[in-house]
Amino acid sequence: MRKVLLSLAFLGTMAMLQLNAGEQFAMSDADRAMYTEMLENNPAEIYVEEGGEILEEALGGEEALAKFLEVSEKDLPKYIAGFPRYIKKLGNVVGIDQVLQVMQVEQGKKKTKLKSGKMFSMLAYVKSLANDELINIDVEADEHIKASYALGKTTYLTARGGRGLSCNSCHSADIVGQVLRTQPLPDLGEVAVAGTWPAYRMTKSSLRTPQRRFQGCMKNALLKVIPIGSKEMIALEVYIATLAKEKGKKIAIPGLKR
Repeated sequence: MRKVLLSLAFLGTMAMLQLNAGEQFAMSDADRAMYTEMLENNPAEIYVEEGGEILEEALGGEEALAKFLEVSEKDLPKYIAGFPRYIKKLGNVVGIDQVLQVMQVEQGKKKTKLKSGKMFSMLAYVKSLANDELINIDVEADEHIKASYALGKTTYLTARGGRGLSCNSCHSADIVGQVLRTQPLPDLGEVAVAGTWPAYRMTKSSLRTPQRRFQGCMKNALLKVIPIGSKEMIALEVYIATLAKEKGKKIAIPGLKR
């Protein structure tokens, strides 16, 4: 009962915060001006370039990545646009960053932590190779990705934590567009979370990945934070990628976020 009451209280608060034209804005004029300027000169481009250099020097670049994934370099961008995906040699549905870790191990190198700036940069670079490709994740491809999608949907919809909230509490169709903490709550498919992260977050002055952003949401909602690279986190990314695919969205890395 307590969780139900907390959820109702949350929805009531959300209704009170609904955006009214001329009364409430997601950004101050100064923030908006800064955002416009950064669209032309996204600071994350530096991280993407750095990621490319790291990939080339440490792992052999796109050629080595394509070979590991058993695709041609020509087909690599389209293949990348379908992550997370089941990789047979890894035996799991994985993200690009986990692929890079396994490549490091195979080459006898120290494995870079998933939650590190170096890995964020490499991930951003690799995903940027797929820029302008339609997100093409295929959740019907095999039993593994089907199961991951189902887990991701469950993770997205399940209320948990002291406030009884879920991801859907802030991003369901009847909530989207309302304002929380000065920001309109988005449709995660429409804003193409799966296609625009890694992104530069203005409020953090750093490059962040989608899973790192998910963790931030969980922390703010007083939920137990799911570890980056965990089965549940990968599944959540699979589900979010599917939402973007349904909207016909493309990869556009690096993104720029408030």
